[in-house]
Amino acid sequence: MNPTDRTPSPPAGLFERLRSELQLRHYSPRTQRAYEAWARRYVAFHKRRHPRDLDAEALRAFLDDLVSRGASTSTHQQALCALTFLYADVLAMKPPWVDELVRPKRQPSLPLVLTRDEVNALLRQMSGTPQLMAALMYGSGLRLLECAQLRVKDIDFGAGQVVIRRGKGRKDRLTVLPNKLQQPLQAHLRAVQSQHTADLAAGAGYVELPGALATKYPNAPREWPWQWIFPATRCYLHPATGQRRRHHLHETVVQRAVRQAALAAHLTKPATCHTLRHSFATHLLEAGYDIRTIQELLGHADVGTTMIYTHVLNRGGLGVRSPFD
Repeated sequence: MNPTDRTPSPPAGLFERLRSELQLRHYSPRTQRAYEAWARRYVAFHKRRHPRDLDAEALRAFLDDLVSRGASTSTHQQALCALTFLYADVLAMKPPWVDELVRPKRQPSLPLVLTRDEVNALLRQMSGTPQLMAALMYGSGLRLLECAQLRVKDIDFGAGQVVIRRGKGRKDRLTVLPNKLQQPLQAHLRAVQSQHTADLAAGAGYVELPGALATKYPNAPREWPWQWIFPATRCYLHPATGQRRRHHLHETVVQRAVRQAALAAHLTKPATCHTLRHSFATHLLEAGYDIRTIQELLGHADVGTTMIYTHVLNRGGLGVRSPFD
C-alpha cells in the first residue's frame, strides 16, 4: 500500500478530551456516550480528517446524509448538538457557520394515553417486578429510567412520596406514592433486603454511587439505604475496584414485559412504558387537579409541555360534547 494513500487520523486524545469536557460539565452518562458516538461517526464519515480542518459544507454533508438515511428530527438535532459541543467546548473554535445551519423543527404530536380500564387490563397481564415497576410508573408518573434507578432511601412511606434524584435535566423532584402500592412495595423490599444480606455475607453487596460519593462515604456502597429498589438478578465484577456489585434491573426487561402484556391484553394502542406516564398526567387532569401541580409531579421545566395533556382528555375531541348526543 502506498503510504500517501493512508487517510489521516485525528490526533491522539481528541475523544478523550471530549469525554473529559462532558464529564466536567456533568452531562449524563447516556449523553456522554451519544456525543462521543456522533463525534466518531463524523470523523469516520470524512475519512478520519480532523474536525478542525472541515468547513460548513463538510458538516452539512454529514447532516444531509443522515436525512437521506431517514433519520428522525430528534436524531438530526442530537447530532447537530453533539458536533456543536465538539467545536465550541472541545476545540474552542465556534465557527459562525455552525449557528447558520438549519435546525429541523420537531412537529408536536399528541401523546398516546390509555384509559383506566386499559391500564388495569395491561397490569393484569403482568407479574413480578416488572408489574410492580409498571404500576409505579403509572401511579407516580415516573419515566422508565427514573423508576429503575430508585434507591431504598428514595421512598418515604410515612409521607407517601417518592423522591426522584437527578432525573431528566439532572433535577430532583417529589411525586406521589400511591397508597395501593405501599404494601406491595414493602413486601418487595423485604425480599430485596434478604437478597442484600446474602450478598453481604458472600463478600458482595456493593452498588454504584453517583459522583465521588463512594470516596466521601466509603461504606455507603454496601449500606441498605443506597441499594437499588429493583436490583438485577445477578452480580457483576467491577474491573476498577474488584467489587462484586449489583446493577439495577435493565430497562429492556420492563419494556419487553409491557409490550408482551399489551399484546396479551389485546390493546389496540401500541402501549409502552412512557404511555403509563402520559396516562398518569391525563387521568390527573380528568380528576380536576391543577396543571401546575401536575407540572411539578412530572418534573417539566415549562408548563407548556404539560399543557399537551389538556388536548387528550378522555372526553372526545377537545372535550367537546357532540350536538348529536
